[in-house]
Amino acid sequence: MIEEKPVIFVVDDDASVRKSLSRLLASHGLTVETFDSAEQFLKREPYGGTGCIILDVRMPGLSGIALQDELIRTGHYMPIIFITGHGDIPMSVEAMKKGASDFLTKPFEEAQLMSAVQGALQRSAQYRLKRTEAEELQKHIDRLTPREKEILPYIIAGMLNKQIAFKLDIAEKTIKVHRGHIMEKLGVGSVAELVRLADKANIKPFR
Repeated sequence: MIEEKPVIFVVDDDASVRKSLSRLLASHGLTVETFDSAEQFLKREPYGGTGCIILDVRMPGLSGIALQDELIRTGHYMPIIFITGHGDIPMSVEAMKKGASDFLTKPFEEAQLMSAVQGALQRSAQYRLKRTEAEELQKHIDRLTPREKEILPYIIAGMLNKQIAFKLDIAEKTIKVHRGHIMEKLGVGSVAELVRLADKANIKPFR
């Protein structure tokens, strides 16, 4: 599968800023899309590839912070680099606490911006990788039968087949069969591997 080029989304109500940032980013071989408002950006189909948003804090209509809140609310994660000519510490802290990748005050150096962009793109790529791994893991989990899903927490708790059989009032040999199916479907060869996989899937051991 060919990896698509990252896309940088520039959202700023100042046309000159959009133009200069677009030229600068394009000169570094990056694909750029520009928007003159948060509302215009939200009309775009959600982007699922590697990318980041360079976002002005203060704009008419929805502010940059409000756009960040909306993206968080709808689950459309993308690293955000905030830029502002009116930066203040409380605003910066609020943005960073909500997961912003960086916060730059105008005027900023080209090297400063490109460093922020590279950092944001690395975060985006890492997030996509984790999301893909989680989706693949869930596909494996979904292959388990309801009974196998019921037994799994007992296995990762380190319980023996006869102990699980007693707890669930099932024949020990039946538990053994289910255990084998679980290990096979999840592609693991030991309980230790199964425990690590279950932890990634947020499946808790029986207590």
